[in-house]
Amino acid sequence: MSGPERITLAMTGASGAQYGLRLLDCLVREDREVHFLVSKAAQLVMATETDVLLPAKPQAMQAFLTEYTGAADGQIRVYGKEDWMSPVASGSGAPAAMVVVPCSTGTLSAIATGACNNLIERAADVTLKERRQLILVPREAPFSTIHLENMLKLSQMGAVILPAAPGFYHQPQSIDDLVDFVVARILNLLNIPQDMLPRWGEHHYGVDD
Repeated sequence: MSGPERITLAMTGASGAQYGLRLLDCLVREDREVHFLVSKAAQLVMATETDVLLPAKPQAMQAFLTEYTGAADGQIRVYGKEDWMSPVASGSGAPAAMVVVPCSTGTLSAIATGACNNLIERAADVTLKERRQLILVPREAPFSTIHLENMLKLSQMGAVILPAAPGFYHQPQSIDDLVDFVVARILNLLNIPQDMLPRWGEHHYGVDD
C-alpha cells in the first residue's frame, strides 16, 4: 500500500464541502483509516451546498458517514471538537498525514499562530510539530495580505498550501470533474492511487507519434 494508512481529514467553514466529501469517499475506497473532524460552520456550509445533513453527535455522525461512504466498521472515526483524548490530539497517536479541506481563512490563521482552541487546530499543530504531512486547501477570493502572510508562514513550517483552484486542461464536463481535479491533486500529494486525473504527460503524444 502506497501512502499513509491513517489520515486525519478535517472540514472547516469555507465553501467547498464537495471537496471534503469526495476526498473522504476516495480514502475509503483506498482502504485508508480516516480520523474525521468537522467544525459547526462546516456543517452549515455542507447543508447549504449539498444534500448531506450530518448528525450533530460524533457517534451518530460516524454511523452516518460509514453508511454514506460504504466504509467498513471502524474505518471512519469521528471526534468532537473538544475530544482531547482522541489519537489526533497527540504526536504518539496521530496519523502520518492531515488534510484540511476546505480550510477557512480563520482556521488557516489559527493553525499559523498555534491557537489550538479546538481539536482541528490541535490536530494540525501536532502534525506540524511532529514534522508530518499537512495539506491545507483554502477557498477564498481574493486573498488579503493577512491570508497570504499566514500561507507563507505555514509553507515555511512545512505545510502544503493547495488552493481549491481547479485547472481546465483536462476539459471538465461537469462540476464533479472540477471537484475531482482538486481531490486528485490531494491524493497525488498523499501518494495514494487515483484514477480521476492523469498525471501531466501520461497521455502526451508527440507530433511524430
